[in-house]
Amino acid sequence: MAGGRKGNDQFEDMLPLMAERLGGEGLIGELCKGFGLLMDREKGVITFDSLKKNSALLGLQDLGDDELEGMVREGDLDRDGALDQMEFCVLMFRLSPQLMDQSEVLLEYALQQEFGWK
Repeated sequence: MAGGRKGNDQFEDMLPLMAERLGGEGLIGELCKGFGLLMDREKGVITFDSLKKNSALLGLQDLGDDELEGMVREGDLDRDGALDQMEFCVLMFRLSPQLMDQSEVLLEYALQQEFGWK
């Protein structure tokens, strides 16, 4: 994502701090809130249009269409043209290298919450 680092640096700076302050459960909760702010209410996923419309809510108003499209493409693991909640959370972790060190613990917690895995 050439040129997209400017807006994404905000996540790199904020997510580790949020993880430290909120712990795994709190961080996952905040990411879920962020997903809810950006998603298309009718479709239940983040589309390019919903991301563009709501990006200012997360301080991403300076990102251009190419950068927003790139975010959706980068996070769209199942290639359906949109981000579901899990894809959004994975993308946020990928945009925050410092959190990658903690991601295994947080992923295990998320799987336990979602599927009851122990």
